[in-house]
Amino acid sequence: MRIYQSRSFEKKVKKMSKQEKDSLDREIKSIADDPSVGEEKKGDLRGVFVHKFKLKTTQYLLAYRKVGEDLELLMIGPHENYYRDLKEYLRKR
Repeated sequence: MRIYQSRSFEKKVKKMSKQEKDSLDREIKSIADDPSVGEEKKGDLRGVFVHKFKLKTTQYLLAYRKVGEDLELLMIGPHENYYRDLKEYLRKR
């Protein structure tokens, strides 16, 4: 299984501290082991899964989808305006 990152995802991760990146890597590994760990969305976001987890005291959402055998990491961020931004990102692609 290969794991791809979107440009948006890369930019957000680049700004994280080493400790946050280590925690994020553990979450991504758990998703790679079992892609159904996140909640599948409906409607406009059909086929997209969102996994919720905490970094320090903030709850983050990580959007991903399966593309054949591969995993595409779409977006990461706090809940505020997350789904609006995710829909906009997917519409532009």
